[in-house]
Amino acid sequence: MKLACVALAAFAQTAFGAAIRLDDSDGTPGLEPDDWTIVGQQAAKNHITFGDGSQGNFKIKLYLKDGLDPESKRRQRAERRRKMKSFAEKPLSNNTAILTNVKDYYYYGYIGVGNPPQKFSVVFDTGSSNIWVPGEACASDACTEHRRFDHAASTTFQTGAQKIQIQYGTGFIAGDIGADTVQVAGSLVLHNQSFAMTSLEDKTFEMPRSQFDGLFGLGFTGGAEGHVRSPVDTMLQQNILGEPLFGIKLFRGSQRGNGEITFGSYDHAYAKSLEWIDVYGDIFWATTMEGIFYGDEPQNYLYGADKVSAASGALSAEEKARASRKALLDTGSSLIYGDPFSLAAMSTRIGANPLSGELPCSALASLKPFHFVLGGKRFSMAPEEYVFHDPATGICEVQWMPVSEYLWIMGIPFLQSHYSVYDIKDRRIGLARMKQ
Repeated sequence: MKLACVALAAFAQTAFGAAIRLDDSDGTPGLEPDDWTIVGQQAAKNHITFGDGSQGNFKIKLYLKDGLDPESKRRQRAERRRKMKSFAEKPLSNNTAILTNVKDYYYYGYIGVGNPPQKFSVVFDTGSSNIWVPGEACASDACTEHRRFDHAASTTFQTGAQKIQIQYGTGFIAGDIGADTVQVAGSLVLHNQSFAMTSLEDKTFEMPRSQFDGLFGLGFTGGAEGHVRSPVDTMLQQNILGEPLFGIKLFRGSQRGNGEITFGSYDHAYAKSLEWIDVYGDIFWATTMEGIFYGDEPQNYLYGADKVSAASGALSAEEKARASRKALLDTGSSLIYGDPFSLAAMSTRIGANPLSGELPCSALASLKPFHFVLGGKRFSMAPEEYVFHDPATGICEVQWMPVSEYLWIMGIPFLQSHYSVYDIKDRRIGLARMKQ
């Protein structure tokens, strides 16, 4: 069963951000990833190739594990992990960083803090606005299990007098605010960027649940705790972006790798298909939500929105004004979260248990898409995108969970279905169906 939480997800497994294919040159059938072990340049005939060709490929020799002694297996597995980690940490061109997908619960990438840069893995989170990493003096298990920032080792660190506390949907941190150089996607450098060095982290951030060290908030300054400037507004102020925006791709675990975030540009293969919607407010990447529809049925499943027209998903200014719901696009949330009335009706419509969210996997073939009307425009999710199928248990369950608030959170399942572009200057979001 898929576990979930708001803002930061639970459970973890090391993932790898590149396409993988097997070159079975000796015709050996039935090889699985667990049967592979790296042996350098020895004469094994099987290879594994990393990369999709666009950034260049490299090939690693493989050897069946039954032919090696336990100590050799241990060393070579460690070497394999090192090579995978090194590849995942290497930024792509054009200010693009690889994101590692952990079981579709969260994605993390790498930043450098200080001079010389100290490396940290972080969740790039559109649902928050602060940067934080574990502090050197933090004694919480969640800190000691991860990399910690040594401010004394940085020649550009500036001490702040302010303390900070942040409560997430799940998870709590406290610490001290400082400022330093922050490096993102290899070559993008933010000078004098405020961030928090934690002195306390709760169990949410402990290993193995949380493989990332910290958080990189992508929201606006209005949503930042501690009266600091958010990193995206720093990018805008320091004029370090080619274009004042960033684009995010979140692939599902088995598709073409894991994900990527590009600062200062976006994938122009999506230029003609992007639908732009206005951001509501100046805190996070939120917009209005006017409706939820199933297939071609006229019923609006958004609770209390029965007076909102569903005509082709386009709403008049008057209809928008009557709609009271807001939706946050959140790369840091593992599910879609909404009001319990709407979600119960949606679950009932497709034959899922309104409480557990489970439904017979045999029903998947007959289900229809759900359509979400955001910012007056309609965006769809196919059944295989809003239903999670766990092949290990044979259980199928919906990818949404009720919360008591009226703010909807369109988390990872929705964003895996849509390429998203975030225009920092003009406060708008572009969405397009992800290309398969």
